[in-house]
Amino acid sequence: MDIGVILPSVDAQRQQGLDLRDAARHAEAAGLDSVWLGDHLATGTPVLDSGLGLATAAAVTERVRVGISVFVPAIRPVVWAAKQIASLQYLSGGRLILGIGSGGGAEQWAAAEVPFAERGPRTDRALRLLPDLLAGKPTLVDGAEGETVVELAPAVAVPPLWVGNHSAVARRRAVAAGDAWFPSLITAERLAAGAADLAERSAGRAAPAIAIGGLAALGDGVPSAAELGAGIAGAYGMPLDQAVTIPLTGTPEAAAERLAAYAAAGASHAVLGVAGPDWRRQVDLLARTRSLME
Repeated sequence: MDIGVILPSVDAQRQQGLDLRDAARHAEAAGLDSVWLGDHLATGTPVLDSGLGLATAAAVTERVRVGISVFVPAIRPVVWAAKQIASLQYLSGGRLILGIGSGGGAEQWAAAEVPFAERGPRTDRALRLLPDLLAGKPTLVDGAEGETVVELAPAVAVPPLWVGNHSAVARRRAVAAGDAWFPSLITAERLAAGAADLAERSAGRAAPAIAIGGLAALGDGVPSAAELGAGIAGAYGMPLDQAVTIPLTGTPEAAAERLAAYAAAGASHAVLGVAGPDWRRQVDLLARTRSLME
């Protein structure tokens, strides 16, 4: 299983004396497969623009993939979204993985001046138009001002499109327009059920790959599974008894065993946020976990 890590937040960088460039280099040197940032507009906490942050990470690394977990194209004009994505793919030398979702709180949509109720249709439209826009093909865009043909340059290879969320709608989108299904904070049992649904929806074709998003706090001196689970339950409305089973805690050996259950359910990549006072140490422990799964 490939393992990626969410790059440290602005608060974590300040608290731990971290620089985003140093963090990206550390993850690559440790042997992880990818580094990630979320895509947030107005959350009340300090956040970086995902494209600018990942362009910075790509500029100081050579091998590691850069990913957005997850990009929300529907809060942007679709051609502008495509231009941002294409620029990041170009600057990273083709190392982008593009998670796509329709999430975020209603306040983010209000800040973007886009009706929250339009998130589903706008996401479907983006998934339909983005591949041709990124590839530089003449693309008919039908917007509020009428129809226009857009041809973006420079053209880029379309990055892998990982459709976020664990819902049936997300699996439908993954089968129709994605390269992978990308649920987060999901149990291995629910993942296996979703994988079966994904295969059924694929109707004899190769089903999309599966990646998972999760949370890890390995070693000593870090929040417990109970503490992390309480945070997940409060933030996402998940039952507490389920939420406490989500975080990866303990030793790298224990984490590898947990991830093996996800791999058995069909996952080939895990993207993990980390908790605790030492981001670099968590990355090193994740790299040890990865080596145990080879």
